Amino acid sequence: MNLTNNIDVMEYLQSDSEKIKQILGLTSSLVGVKFIFSKEETPAGIEKLNGHRYCQALMKARHGAHVLLDAEGIVCPAAAAAFGFKPLPEALKSGKGLVGFGIINEEATGKTMFEGMTTLPQGKLNALYLFPLETATIEPDIVVVEDETEKLMWFALANLNVKGGYRVESSTSILQATCVDATTIPYLQQKFNMSMGCYGCRDATDICPNETVLGFPFKDFKAIAESIEYLSQKAIPNSRGKNAFAMLKRKEAEKISETDPFQNN
Repeated sequence: MNLTNNIDVMEYLQSDSEKIKQILGLTSSLVGVKFIFSKEETPAGIEKLNGHRYCQALMKARHGAHVLLDAEGIVCPAAAAAFGFKPLPEALKSGKGLVGFGIINEEATGKTMFEGMTTLPQGKLNALYLFPLETATIEPDIVVVEDETEKLMWFALANLNVKGGYRVESSTSILQATCVDATTIPYLQQKFNMSMGCYGCRDATDICPNETVLGFPFKDFKAIAESIEYLSQKAIPNSRGKNAFAMLKRKEAEKISETDPFQNN
C-alpha cells in the first residue's frame, strides 16, 4: 500500500490539524482512522496493538502514536462486533452482560441497545489504522476528536456552517462511544456524530470527566477547518471572554450598591 497521498493534500491536512489545535486549545491530536479491508493495504512499520480496546488505540493515537488494531489484537467484544471482527457474544447480545456490569437493570434494555448498534459486515474489515492528523501520511476515512466539551462544541458549530444550518442529530446509547458513536456511524452513514462518552471508554482510557468525543467523515475536514478559522475571528474569543456574564455581574453589583445604604457612607 502506498501511504503517501498527494503532497498538497498532506500539507493542508497536517497544517489545518495544527491550526485547529492552536485555535481551540486542544490538549491532544485530532485522530485519523483508516479502514483497511485487505492485508495488501496494511501499512508497513506501524505498531500492531495486542490486548487493546479500540478506545485505548484511539487514546494512543491522540497522544501521538501510529497504531494498527485488528481482530487478533482487539479485546473489547462489543467493539469487535461493531467492526465486524467477531460476532457479539451471547451474554452481551441478550443484555445479561450489561446487567452484570450494573449499566442497565433489565436484560431487555441491553438487548435493545445492541440491536440498535451500527456495525460493519462480519469478516470484511482487516484492520484499523489510527494516527494523529498532524503527522498523517495518508488520508483517513474519518476524523475522531476527544477533548473538553466546550472545544468540541466549536466542531459542531463549524459543521452547522458547512451543512447549511441544519440541526445536528446525533445517535448514542451511552455505550460504545468511540467505536460506534464516533467511528462506525460517521463512516457508514457519512455524518457528523457526537457522543457523551460511555462506561467503557471512561473506565479504560485517560479521558477526563469533562471530556467527550465526536467523529465526522474526512471529506468534511477541510470545510470544518475553514469554518473553525472563521469562528476564531469573532465568535470564539467573544464567547470565551464571557462579556455578557461580566456585564450581568456589573449590573448586579450596581443594583446592590444602589439599594445598600452602607455603600454610600
